[in-house]
Amino acid sequence: MMQQHQPPPVPLQSQTAGTPAGVQVRCAGCGKILTLDAGVTEFACDACQLPQMLPPELMTRAQAYAQARAPPPLPPPPPHVAPHGVDPSKIQLPCANCKAILNVPHGLARFRCPQCQVDLAVDVSKLQQFFPPRLPLPPPPEEVNEVAIEVEREEDEGGMAGETFTDYRPPKLSIGPPHPDPVVETSSLAAVQPPEPTYDLKIKDDLENLKALSCLQIETLVYACQRHLQHLPSGERAGFFVGDGAGVGKGRTIAGLIWENWHRGMRKAVWVSVGSDLKFDARRDLDDVGATCIEVHALNKLPYSKLDSKSVGVKEGVVFLTYSSLIASSEKGRSRMGQLVQWCGPGFNGLVVFDECHKAKNLVPESGSQPTRTGEAVLEIQARLPEARVIYCSATGASEPRNLGYMVRLGLWGPGTSFSDFREFLGALEKGGVGALELVAMDMKARGMYVCRTLSYKGAEFEVVEAPLEAEMMDMYGKAAEFWTELRQDILTASEFLANEKPVSSQVWRLYWASHQRFFRHMCMSAKVPAAVRLAKQALMDGKCVVIGLQSTGEARTEEAVTKYGLELDDFISGPRELLLKFVEENYPLPEKPEPLEGEDSVKELQRKRHSATPGVSMKGRVRKVAKWKPASDDESDEESEADSAQESTESDDEFQICEICQSEEERKKLLHCSCCGQLVHAACLIPPVTDEVSADWSCHSCKEKTDEFLKRRQEYIAVLTKRYEEALARKLNILEIVRSLDLPNNPLDDIIDQLGGPDKVAEMTGRRGMLVRASGGKGVTYQARNTKEISMEMVNMHEKQLFMDGKKSVAIISEAGSAGVSLQADRRATNQRRRVHLTLELPWSADRAIQQFGRTHRSNQASAPEYRLIFTNLGGERRFASIVAKRLESLGALTQGDRRAGLSLSAYNYDSAYGKKALMLMYRGIMEQDSLPVVPLGCSSEKPETIQDFVEKAKAALVLVGIVRDAHGKDHGRLVGRIIESDMHDVGRFLNRILGVPPDIQNRLFECFVSILDHIVHNARIEGNLDSGIVDMKANVIELQGTPKTVYVDQMSGASTVLFTFTLDRGVTWESASAMLEEKQKDGLGSANDGFYESRREWLGRRHVILAFDSSTSGLYKIVRPAVGESVREMPLSELKSKYRKTSTLEKARRGWEDEYEVSSKQCMHGRNCKLGNFCTVGRRLQEVNVLGGLILPVWGTIEKALSKQQRQSHKRLRVMRIETTTDNRRIVGLSVPNAAVESVLQDFAWVQEIDD
Repeated sequence: MMQQHQPPPVPLQSQTAGTPAGVQVRCAGCGKILTLDAGVTEFACDACQLPQMLPPELMTRAQAYAQARAPPPLPPPPPHVAPHGVDPSKIQLPCANCKAILNVPHGLARFRCPQCQVDLAVDVSKLQQFFPPRLPLPPPPEEVNEVAIEVEREEDEGGMAGETFTDYRPPKLSIGPPHPDPVVETSSLAAVQPPEPTYDLKIKDDLENLKALSCLQIETLVYACQRHLQHLPSGERAGFFVGDGAGVGKGRTIAGLIWENWHRGMRKAVWVSVGSDLKFDARRDLDDVGATCIEVHALNKLPYSKLDSKSVGVKEGVVFLTYSSLIASSEKGRSRMGQLVQWCGPGFNGLVVFDECHKAKNLVPESGSQPTRTGEAVLEIQARLPEARVIYCSATGASEPRNLGYMVRLGLWGPGTSFSDFREFLGALEKGGVGALELVAMDMKARGMYVCRTLSYKGAEFEVVEAPLEAEMMDMYGKAAEFWTELRQDILTASEFLANEKPVSSQVWRLYWASHQRFFRHMCMSAKVPAAVRLAKQALMDGKCVVIGLQSTGEARTEEAVTKYGLELDDFISGPRELLLKFVEENYPLPEKPEPLEGEDSVKELQRKRHSATPGVSMKGRVRKVAKWKPASDDESDEESEADSAQESTESDDEFQICEICQSEEERKKLLHCSCCGQLVHAACLIPPVTDEVSADWSCHSCKEKTDEFLKRRQEYIAVLTKRYEEALARKLNILEIVRSLDLPNNPLDDIIDQLGGPDKVAEMTGRRGMLVRASGGKGVTYQARNTKEISMEMVNMHEKQLFMDGKKSVAIISEAGSAGVSLQADRRATNQRRRVHLTLELPWSADRAIQQFGRTHRSNQASAPEYRLIFTNLGGERRFASIVAKRLESLGALTQGDRRAGLSLSAYNYDSAYGKKALMLMYRGIMEQDSLPVVPLGCSSEKPETIQDFVEKAKAALVLVGIVRDAHGKDHGRLVGRIIESDMHDVGRFLNRILGVPPDIQNRLFECFVSILDHIVHNARIEGNLDSGIVDMKANVIELQGTPKTVYVDQMSGASTVLFTFTLDRGVTWESASAMLEEKQKDGLGSANDGFYESRREWLGRRHVILAFDSSTSGLYKIVRPAVGESVREMPLSELKSKYRKTSTLEKARRGWEDEYEVSSKQCMHGRNCKLGNFCTVGRRLQEVNVLGGLILPVWGTIEKALSKQQRQSHKRLRVMRIETTTDNRRIVGLSVPNAAVESVLQDFAWVQEIDD
C-alpha cells in the first residue's frame, strides 16, 4: 500500500529480530512488543486480541529461518482456520503507517485505515510482492463432454464437398451461338460475377454472320479488350489471363483478339507458343475467324536481320515464335529478343500473346535452384514493351502459386496493392493454403482479368487400373534390385584400390542414383505393358480406338545401341540393359594402367634420372668438384663470398680430373667416365681391368648393381599394379557380362507398337527420329527413320495424326515431346469419330503435363467423351510419380480451375507434403530405433513385439542397400548400426525414388508403413482442426441472409467490392423428420438390426445426448443424425458407436431426449451455460450466425489475417474459405469465413463501412 501523506516511519523491530529466540514485533493495535517463535507468520496479540500477520518484509526472512533450523517433523497441524477477524473473501493488506492488517474488498483502490486514520491507496502493480508466491488452486475438475468434442471436430472439418462444377453460360453477354460442347466452371468461380461489359466489339457483325466463335469465346474477347484499356498503378498496360482448360478453343479466341485489334489499327502482333508446328494451327484458327488477310510469319525461318527491312519484308501481321526462340541468338551475337523489340517499335500497343505460358514457369524457383532463362525472357519482353496488350494463355497456368511470377501485368502485387512484391504475395498464399489459391482465382474474375472454363468431363470415365507385377516380372525385378546393390558394393570396393587418388567422386554417385532411378522407372513402365496391351486390344474389339500416353521414348538408349551394334539386331533394345551397360562402361572405377619399362634406352634414362637426384655432381662434365677449403672469418661479408664463388665457377674443371681409385692425375686423357655416377677411373685400376673399347654410356659396377636391383623391384611393383588393374578390368567385364545375361524387359514403346500390329497399325507422335521395326520374316529387327522421302521429319507427327484422325490407324501413341497442342479427340469434323480410350502408361513428372496429356483426347466439338485408364503397378515407390502429379493437381485444380476438388482425384497419392515429410521422419526414427513406430507395420502384431523388431531389422537392411542409412558397420548386439543424415530425414522424393531399388516385398511393406504413419498424422491434424481442406461447404435445413450486406472495400480500378454477409442457419432435425427417416429405411428393407435411436453412455450436466444411427452404404460404417446439427459429415464404425452410445430402451424416452436437446440447442452451445467463448461459441448450436466476407479478398488480406490471429480457438485463427447457398432464393456466396468473435475487430480495421442495397 502507498500512503498519501506519510508521517515519520515507526521502527519495525528490535535489534534481536534475527536471534534464535524468535522475532520481536510491535502489535499493530496496542503497540506492545511481542516475541514470536521462529517461523510463525499469523498471530493474535495477547493484550488487545487483535489478529494480525507478520509484516511482509519479515515474512520471507521468517520462512527462510524456519527452513534453515529444520526442526524435526511435527504431527500434522489441525485444518487451517482463518484467524479471528480475517475475512477470506477479501485481500489482507498491511497499513503502510501502523502496519495493521486490513481486510480490503477486491477492486477498492482508495480508503482510510480504521486504526491510524491515514488515507491509503492500493498500488496494484506491487500487490504481488506482498505475498509469498502461493500455488494456484487446481480448478475444479471440469466434466468433459465427449459428444461436444466430437461435434466440434466435425464442425472444424467443415461440411461436405458439394458439386464442384456448375454449367457455364456467360452471365452478362448474349452475343454468339452456344458452345458446341457442355462447358463448366468451378462452383467457387461461379459464385463470383464479372464486371459489367462496356467494350464494343468492331468485329461483332462479322462474327454473328460467320458463327465462328461461340458466346463464351466472344465473352473472352470483350473482357480482354476492356481490360487492355486500363493501366496499372505502375503505368504499364493491364494484362488478361485466359485460363480455359485444354480443348475449350483458346487458339480461336486468340485469333479473334488479333482480328479485333487489326480492325482497331494495330497491325502487328507477337504470338509465342511451345512448338513451331503449332504455326499451322494458328493459320487455321485465323482463317476460321475470317482473318485470311493476316500473314503468319514463323520467326525460326527468318534471318536475324531487321524484320521490316527490304530483304525480309515483314511489315505487319503475326510473328509466330517458340519460347526457345525467345532466348536464341545468332553466332554474331544478335538476339531474337532484340529483333522482336525493334520490329514492334517504340510505343508498341499491339498484342503479345504468351500461349501455353506455363512454359515460362520457375521464374521464382524453390530455394537453391536458378530461375529459368525462359521465365526471365518473358519478364524482359514485358518490361521492354510497357504499352503492349499482354495475354497470358494456359490451361495449367498457375499449377503452383510461384508459377504466377511472370504474370506481372495482372496487378496482383506491386504498387497500389497489399503486397509490395511477388515474394510477399507468394508468402501470403502459401500460408493461406489451397483455399487461398481459390480466392485469388475468384478475385481475378471479379476484377475482369480472368476467365476459366473447362470442358465438362461428364461422359468421360476415369479408372485407376492396378497392374500387379506378373510372377516373371516380379522375379526379374527382384534380381535387378539385388544386382544394383551388388554393383554399389563393387564400386565401393573398387574405389578402395585407387592408389593415392581421391575416392570415387560424388559425381559418380550422382550418376549412380540417377541411373538407378531411371532404370527402375523403366522397369515399372515395362511392368505395365501387358496390362496396357490387354486394355488396348479389348477397346479395339469393342469398336473404340486407343490413345496411349507415355513420357520417355528411350530414344537415347536405342541410338547408342544402333551405333554400337549396327542397324540390324536380333531383338528390340532393352532400355534398362543399355542404361546399365552405359553406366558401368563409363563410370566403373579402374586404377590407372601402369606403363611398362621399355628396352635399353629406358634403363639409361632411369640411371640418369636416379643419378641426377644425387648432390655434388656437375651435370656438365659429370665431374665432382672439390671446393677450396678456407676457414670462414666472422667479418667476411656475404657479398665477398658470393664474388668468390662466382670467380671459382669460371675456373676450368679440367684441373681436378683424377682417378677415384689410385688418386693420381696421370693419363688424364685415358680416364673412363661413368655415365651414371660420373666418377673417373683408370681402366687398369678396375678389377678385373677393362681392356676393350668402352662406349660413351659406360657405367661402373656399383651403378650397374644398383640399377639392376631397382629394375627388379620396379618390375615387381609394376607386376602388382598390372595384376590389380587386370583384376579390376576382369571384374568390370564380368559385371558387363552379368548385365548382358540379365533377363530385362524391352523398350516399352517398341514393345507396345510391335504387340499392337507394328507401325502400319499404330500412329506414333513422339519426338524420336527413328524406331526399331520387326523384320518382315519375323526374325530380328531393323532400325529405320520415322519419316519417308515424301514427308519431312518436321511434319511426320502431323502426318501420323492425320492418319489416326482419318481412321487409317486405330491406335495412337503420344509422348510429351510430340503431343503439345495436338488434338486427338473424336472430332465431329474428322472421319474417325470412334470413342477414345486414353491409357496413361506413365504419369508425367508434373501435373501441368498430365492435364496437357488428358486434354489431347478431350476437346471441343467431340462426338463422344474419352475413357481414361490410369495404369499403376503395385510397387510402393511407383506411386512417387503420381504423388508429384497429385501435388500439382491439388493446387492446379485450385488456380487453373479455381477449386482444387475439381482436379482429377489422385490426391490419395500425395505424399510430398508437410505431413509426408513429418511421417517420413517418424518412420526413420522408428527404424533407427531412436523412437517407437507410431503405427504397427503391415504383417506385424502389437502382441508379438518380435514381429515388429523383425520388420525394423529388414527395413534398416533395405535402407542400407539403397544408401539412405550410411556408415552402416558391423552389428551391435546382433543389430545393424548406422545413421541417416539430416537432409535425408525429410526428403520424401528421395525415399520414394530409392525404395524402387528394394525387392518388391520389403518395398511394399516400407511404403505401407510410411502411408499408415501419414494417415495417422493427417487424422490427428484433422482432429486438432489444423488440416487445410480447401473450400468448406456450409449445409443446413434453412439458410437465410440476415439484414443488408455491408460493403467494406471498393477497388478503384474495376469497381469490384468486398462485402460482409451475415447468414442465419437452422441445422436442426425435428423428432418427426428423424422418425420419418428411420421408418423409410426400415420400409425399404435396407435397414440393419443396429439402426435406431441411441443415447450417450455418459451423462453431462444431468442429461444424455440422443442420436439416430443407421447403416450407411460404406460397409461397417453408420451415418449419425443429431437433433441440433443434422447429419454428421463423419460416419462412425459400429465398434465406436457401441462403445460411446447404447440403444434407448423406449421410443418415448428417445423422443423426450431428442425434443429436449432440439429445444435447448436453439439458445446455447453444447458446452453449456459456462462456455469460455460465451455467445460466440457455435459448437452444436442449432441456430447460428455465420459471417462470410465475399467479393474481392486480396486487397483486404492483411487486415483479415491480423483480426484472425487474435482469436482464441485454434480453428478460428486459420483462413477458411466457405461456400454457402441460401435455401430461400439459392443465392451462392463464396468467401472467407469470419468467426463471430472476430467480426467487430474486422470491421474496425476497415477504413469505412457502408450499407448497400441487397
